[in-house]
Amino acid sequence: MIIREAGEGDLPAVLDIHRQAFGQEEEAALVEAIVRDPSAEPVLSLIAVEDDRPVGHILFSQVGLTESATPVSAAILAPLAVVPAAQSRGIGGKLIEEGVARLAASGVDLVFVLGYPDYYGRHGFAAAGPQGLDAPYPIAQEHTDAWMVRDLGKGLVGTVSGKVACCDALDHPALWIE
Repeated sequence: MIIREAGEGDLPAVLDIHRQAFGQEEEAALVEAIVRDPSAEPVLSLIAVEDDRPVGHILFSQVGLTESATPVSAAILAPLAVVPAAQSRGIGGKLIEEGVARLAASGVDLVFVLGYPDYYGRHGFAAAGPQGLDAPYPIAQEHTDAWMVRDLGKGLVGTVSGKVACCDALDHPALWIE
């Protein structure tokens, strides 16, 4: 398997990965909106290819941390998808780790995600809310642990606080219902 940056020519394959993984159009439309949203830049889009077949995709976009006294470089992981035939083989985890490594090398301090705590917890993410790092919109009480953060080695979690401000494509309350 090869993981590489996805280019404009990969967009149809990337969108197809999301359609297959989620069984609907919504996530594919969101990916396309984020990729084309100037307020999301810089974007890191990685595709996993196995035997010349695209099998997974992960997208990270820039976010800000409002009300923070300390400058913070941050990104959000949204979304991650692996085609059904390739799931449960570690491809999603490899995409996360490759993306996080590239972000860390580029100077990003924190990565956020709204997702399954059991899954993302295995990849170094922990609840963000108790650390004073708020989601762009309120998360239902029973799902607050789904709003997560991963420190990329700078030791900022617990020392900074604020509310995450996403790109325009992600700045819709309906997207924050977990």
